[in-house]
Amino acid sequence: MNTKRENVRNIAIIAHVDHGKTTLVDELLKQSGVFRSNQVVEDRVMDSGDIEKERGITILAKNTAVTYKDTKINIIDTPGHADFGGEVERVLKMVNGVVLVVDAFEGAMPQTKFVLKKALELSLPVIVCINKIDRPEARPTEVIDEVLELFIDLDASEEQLDCPFIFASAKSGIAILELDHTPKNMEPLFETILEYIPAPEGDPDAGTQVLISTIDYNEYVGRIGVGKVDNGVLRVNQDVVIVNEHDPDKFKKVKINKLYEFEGLKKVEVNEATVGSIVAVSGISDIHIGDTICSTDNVNPIPFQKISEPTIAMHFIVNDSPLAGQEGKFVTSRHLRERLFRELNTDVSLRVEETDTTESYKVSGRGELHLSVLIENMRREGFEFAVSKAEVLYRHDEAGKKLEPMERAYLDVPEEFSGTVIEKLSQRKGELIGMSSANGGYTRLEFSIPARGLIGYRGEFMTDTKGNGIINTSFDGYGPYKGDIQYRKQGSLIAFESGEAITYGLFNAQERGSLFIGPGEKVYSGMVIGQNGKAEDIEINVCKRKQLSNTRSSSADEALRLTTPRVLSLEQALEFIDTDELLEVTPKSLRIRKKILDPTMRKRASRN
Repeated sequence: MNTKRENVRNIAIIAHVDHGKTTLVDELLKQSGVFRSNQVVEDRVMDSGDIEKERGITILAKNTAVTYKDTKINIIDTPGHADFGGEVERVLKMVNGVVLVVDAFEGAMPQTKFVLKKALELSLPVIVCINKIDRPEARPTEVIDEVLELFIDLDASEEQLDCPFIFASAKSGIAILELDHTPKNMEPLFETILEYIPAPEGDPDAGTQVLISTIDYNEYVGRIGVGKVDNGVLRVNQDVVIVNEHDPDKFKKVKINKLYEFEGLKKVEVNEATVGSIVAVSGISDIHIGDTICSTDNVNPIPFQKISEPTIAMHFIVNDSPLAGQEGKFVTSRHLRERLFRELNTDVSLRVEETDTTESYKVSGRGELHLSVLIENMRREGFEFAVSKAEVLYRHDEAGKKLEPMERAYLDVPEEFSGTVIEKLSQRKGELIGMSSANGGYTRLEFSIPARGLIGYRGEFMTDTKGNGIINTSFDGYGPYKGDIQYRKQGSLIAFESGEAITYGLFNAQERGSLFIGPGEKVYSGMVIGQNGKAEDIEINVCKRKQLSNTRSSSADEALRLTTPRVLSLEQALEFIDTDELLEVTPKSLRIRKKILDPTMRKRASRN
């Protein structure tokens, strides 16, 4: 029969990007005594990846556990970006309640709505934590109303509406139940978790059932499955069967070699785990998300929701430019294939498909951010390759009509720029659904727009709003194809011959548009070195020296002034490239080039 395990609580911390989830987890770890009092702890200790640290975003859901008053609280820190929404959906299967973190100034944002909707659908109890109450412009009481309105919009039940509110400043490490209380520490939050989040339930005497919700990967032990023990007991050396609800043919007998539970930031080996424990299992080579580990006498998979399908794709291609192989360690198609398939070990929302040539692989993901993080990781590991422009994945309905992925875009823009933004998004087939005034002289716009209409738009949006706009998007299903969109109005400046760029040649080129390179950089024929002011592509010889004669001196060259080149970041370069171009990615450089390098062949192809 089912019993509750009172000394355990399983919670997930969910929120919109940058509302302070990871910082909150840090404080809970510190105040529960996970670290020694004199230990130096870095900020946002949960964001372990390099890119997570630099960008200040969480990409993978992380597990940790703290002990408070003899109760073990398993905490899962989840990502806030829509591109990593797949991570959030799966993690909620492991927990009995969530802490929803909302910024006391920004209030409820699009992603708050997305993660909250998922939690309410699974009828999980919610604790609302209004964070950053020490911000000078904080407005906690108005934010409470916004959150309650959101609950009502999402059809929350009576019990869910009756949720506790807590006010906190994760940065200062304090939480209070009422705004007029004197803050001391995080205790009110710990107490509310114990009181309000139900203990996990299950039958300890039944057959074992563990649903795998996330996969960790480690070079030494391979794949590690993480999940919650729903029923029974899981022991080391136990013979078990792996089955999957979505894959009825899967039936694999294995033995449990190593079993871990989480304590603080470490995995600790245990001999057995019972109902409600969140465990990690290593040594099972092809364990996947959605698999259920069952005891041999009770083979019964746990239902599991399918992972959201990818919506955009890029081709990853072996680098064949004239400068190929000079800067990277891993350059062959075997290296590229191996690395992309290895990424599938941990990233479930990614798809990698072989194409009709061994030189190119089609990689599909949840959004531009999702794929650019993969490109950046590979680049740091020493890979050299080329990628094509992102394209969306179309579908067809029963009648054979073409469908495309749609996005809901929420934009907060200063009032004086709203006209420009509306005009630009309308050109990209966006449809204005709602417009309201937000606080601080901002206008909030809501658009329904094809996903391809947003490809390459973020950079332009930042320019149009002088860096003050905020854009958030969430996937909004598939809709009928909206017609062609013209992406880029300006052409490219293309290098005419291979060699080294020289001041004299660049000086003549910069009159035509903006340059991406400076003097002394290696170029090759067909490489894009800048953006033309007009619509067509122009070829320019930037390796051209000035003819010297008796009357001309070489020192006159030094008087030529070059404007500073516009160096594109990875995201900007991915946004800039057009359908007939590729981005060459090496550990040291990013170069944009035409797919067809030879000028004559290129002209012939464009005629056809």
